[in-house]
Amino acid sequence: MTSVFDVAEYVLDISGYLSTMKLQKLVFYSNALSLVSDGEPLFPETFQAWVNGPVCPPLYFAHRGRFIVGPGAFASHVGAAGLGERSRRIVERTLNVLGNLDGNELSELTHHEAPWTEARGDCGDADRCSSVITNEAIRSFYSSSECRNPLFYKIRLP
Repeated sequence: MTSVFDVAEYVLDISGYLSTMKLQKLVFYSNALSLVSDGEPLFPETFQAWVNGPVCPPLYFAHRGRFIVGPGAFASHVGAAGLGERSRRIVERTLNVLGNLDGNELSELTHHEAPWTEARGDCGDADRCSSVITNEAIRSFYSSSECRNPLFYKIRLP
C-alpha cells in the first residue's frame, strides 16, 4: 500500500530540496486532491491541526530536526510499489498549482480553510493541538463552493 513517505519522496523527486513545512503542506494538499477527485486518500496516515498548519506525525518524526529535506530523505520508508500513475498525476497537479508558494504561504493558506480551523477548535494561535483533520472534513470542504483554493478549481484528472 502507498504511504505518506511514497508521496513525500515523489514530491521531492520532482521539486528537489524543500523546507519541511512546504513538504508537509504539499503532501496534505495532494491527499486532499485525491479525496476530492477519487473519494479515497492517497495513503492511510492522517494529519493533525498543528500550529503551522496540517502535519502528518509519522512524516514529521522522520524529518524532525531538519529544516530542509531532499530526494532520498525517506528512501528507507518507501514501499516497493511506489506511486501509481493516477497518484503521480495528483501530486504533479498539486505541484503545478501550489508549488510556487513557499512553506509559510502554504501554511497561511491552510489557516484560512475550514479543515484546519475546525479541527483546532478553541485552541489559540500558538497552542499545541493534536486533533486529527478527518478525511471527511477535508473532502467535504475542498469539494464545496466555499473553497477558494486554486488547486480544486475545475478538477479533471485523466
